[in-house]
Amino acid sequence: MASSLSETITTDDASSENNNVTITGKIYTRLRLATKSDLSHIYQLFYQIHAYHNNTHLYKATESSLANLLFKENPLPLFYGPSVLLLEVSPTPFNEPKNTTDEGFKPVLTTFDLKFPVVEGQVEEFRSKYDDKSDVYIAGYAFFYANYSCFYDEPGFYFESLYFRESYRKLGMGSLLFGTVASIAANNGFVSVEGIVAVWNKKSYDFYINMGVEIFDEFRYGKLHGENLQKYADNKDKNDGGN
Repeated sequence: MASSLSETITTDDASSENNNVTITGKIYTRLRLATKSDLSHIYQLFYQIHAYHNNTHLYKATESSLANLLFKENPLPLFYGPSVLLLEVSPTPFNEPKNTTDEGFKPVLTTFDLKFPVVEGQVEEFRSKYDDKSDVYIAGYAFFYANYSCFYDEPGFYFESLYFRESYRKLGMGSLLFGTVASIAANNGFVSVEGIVAVWNKKSYDFYINMGVEIFDEFRYGKLHGENLQKYADNKDKNDGGN
């Protein structure tokens, strides 16, 4: 009764209906460093990953607080402070970027062959504001920053999160995002890329294993936060660095 979707996709185009854009055949991507003009999209994407994990009650960020976190007037050197890579998609090809952008990172252009149509259902909400190309939509992000350890004499990356909006999952784009972060680390003197891997999410777990991530079962993730952290606020003058 059902036929292979790939057999029905014969053109490289996009159609628009009811504020939706359907992309078939090929999808063109641009991976670039986020700018301040992306704040509203970053805010929405961070909210969505909280929703994915059923943790929206923990989402305290505002666009203003994210601006202060990500786009300080006197930022740290490139990739040492909080950094966001945004993955943009389009039904039409991107122009080749300059060697580097004003942000100091050359955007990565890639093309994916689609096995099934992709529907962009939030055209206006996630239309990119980066340049004058109007058929570009924000699909996902990677969030990372430099971290330090007494085990190494150089910094590494803490890979905080990777997220795709639902329409753009299962297309192979995760390897592009994570692989680019790993490439940035390897080419700029960072010694590792580390982060939390959810053991309950087998697909995510297997993805990171396949990307070369080593899992250390002897360690558990610990976090001091909320009321337990605030207990120490009144004792800060009493603590002298001892145990």
